[in-house]
Amino acid sequence: MLIDNLERYLTIEEVLGIPPASDRLEGRRYDGVADVEEIDDRADELRNAWDLGLDPVPSLCALLEDKGIKVVEDDLPERINGLACQVLRDGKPVADAVLVSSRTNVERKRSTLAHELAHRIIRSTGNPAIKLEAAMNRFAGAFLVPGRHLIEEAGEGRRRITYFEIVRLKHMYGVSAAAMLVRLGQVGVLTPAAVQRAFRTFARSWRKSEPEPIDGNQGFAAFEKPQRFKGLVWRALGEELISPVRAATLLNESLDAVEQQITGPANQ
Repeated sequence: MLIDNLERYLTIEEVLGIPPASDRLEGRRYDGVADVEEIDDRADELRNAWDLGLDPVPSLCALLEDKGIKVVEDDLPERINGLACQVLRDGKPVADAVLVSSRTNVERKRSTLAHELAHRIIRSTGNPAIKLEAAMNRFAGAFLVPGRHLIEEAGEGRRRITYFEIVRLKHMYGVSAAAMLVRLGQVGVLTPAAVQRAFRTFARSWRKSEPEPIDGNQGFAAFEKPQRFKGLVWRALGEELISPVRAATLLNESLDAVEQQITGPANQ
């Protein structure tokens, strides 16, 4: 599945003469952190290096593809949300890639993409008190929801927070309500006790059922889809570097569907 998708991706890049992407994460990988606050700092450093500012990222798919990381979406087994890998040729890396499940909602998809980005950055925590997966989750949360921006939005040292505010914030940043609640505790908007109390009461079902999910065709959901591979295939077809038959094969679409997109709607 993943191998087939990546082979098609690399094939169309070869057709167009696009060289392997440079390593945009060079110098950003690390093997140790002193504490969880340093993980937040590393996420902020990457946002600064990529000129993202503090605002929510409109599309993680577009961002990663712009940075040379190939994003592939496919129907994965139910318990697998995504994975990261590196493509090697003759023992040398030629591409970083992230596979994300098409089954998940956009909140989970964005967290998964940020988590898999962390896989390309965090090689080890070097700290027995911080488990690797926990560090990646922390990095993903900090990358999607910068602490300084969240504090400006929600205030600091809150005793409690309303359901309405959490839903507003989850829609603002494009993350799950549970992830938002956790992040509110991480940056000091809420105390650990307040977060635990929320998960015991009104938020007790949030890890299994997403409250007020982001609509599948609006907001973040409208943009959180891999676009680059399809765009490259159509570019090659438009430049007559490949035939409609080959384009249909690469896109896993019918020849009729491709030909309709070539000519556009029939004249009325």
